[in-house]
Amino acid sequence: MKSQSIQIDLTNERKEKPPADQLAFGKVYTDHMFVMDYTEGHGWHDARIVPYQPFTIDPAAVVFHYGQTIFEGLKAYAGDNGKVRLFRPEQNMARLNRSAERMCMPQIDEEFALEALKELLRIEKDWVPTAEGTSLYIRPFMIATEPTLSVDAAKSYKFMIILSPVGSYYKEGIDPVKILVENQYVRAVFGGTGTAKTAGNYAASLKAQEQASELGYSQVLWLDGVEKKYVEEVGSMNIFFKINGEIVTPALNGSILHGITRDSILKLLKHWDVPVSERRISMEELKQASDNGTLEEVFGAGTAAVITPVGEMKWEEENIIINDRKTGEISKKVYDNITGIQLGKLEDPFGWIVEVE
Repeated sequence: MKSQSIQIDLTNERKEKPPADQLAFGKVYTDHMFVMDYTEGHGWHDARIVPYQPFTIDPAAVVFHYGQTIFEGLKAYAGDNGKVRLFRPEQNMARLNRSAERMCMPQIDEEFALEALKELLRIEKDWVPTAEGTSLYIRPFMIATEPTLSVDAAKSYKFMIILSPVGSYYKEGIDPVKILVENQYVRAVFGGTGTAKTAGNYAASLKAQEQASELGYSQVLWLDGVEKKYVEEVGSMNIFFKINGEIVTPALNGSILHGITRDSILKLLKHWDVPVSERRISMEELKQASDNGTLEEVFGAGTAAVITPVGEMKWEEENIIINDRKTGEISKKVYDNITGIQLGKLEDPFGWIVEVE
């Protein structure tokens, strides 16, 4: 596949770009998209960049009935040198393949997919916003297109990449949020699809998130699906706790997404010689740490916001207040350093940045 060429069909009708202060998340899309098809026995074929447009798909396509679909999320940033910058994009392509394996979908050539993304970004370079806090969100995804109602893995697929300029996740700084610990619903269990970035995981989270929002909470903190005792994820992000000077995050256990921001934070903390632990952590332990004054910070981590500080957790009848509802020192330092590396304002000691030439 590495030798496969990419056919390019450019549009003559360019969209008007919205002002930076009017950018929301995932509402506006660029002029072009990447598309590639898979057919069993033939492999991936017809790689192309075409004008952004709807596409026709059979009503019996497997994706509609049995949820065979996966996706990724990453961002492109405008560097001070005029080049477009990507943050660890090879990790996203690798994770896409891990999701594909779990969902019985074909593997992509990661190097080719990354080159296709770069070519798309070269064409859409003017869509990368330059205002502070803005970026170009990148959504690679794969769907099963075979028209059959048989409960089997499909024999045909479509891989696509679409782009969307997005504004700052936080309009007024990284203010701590309130989260609700979910005791009724579960997101995933060991042996399920929790480690895959597949649509069903997110659909399963909507009811709990809806109820949390109605109660005034920004996110749901998920517990393990068996004992409903151990912390797993917050919303669509991984979660970190600072307890008595040590940063603790739930260990990857088969039902927690392998977050790229999570991995980056762990590497950064170890680079700073900050004590870090990946292990099981229960709500009882967190409540005890809160009671004895050693629960110092809590923050979520993901692509969209990088860091989401948590100022309050509601667990059963307990309101756990963290750091007087203020952003903690480590939370702010991690946010400043990762965004600094992404934008080229700080040195990148890990070789994480890929520039689009």
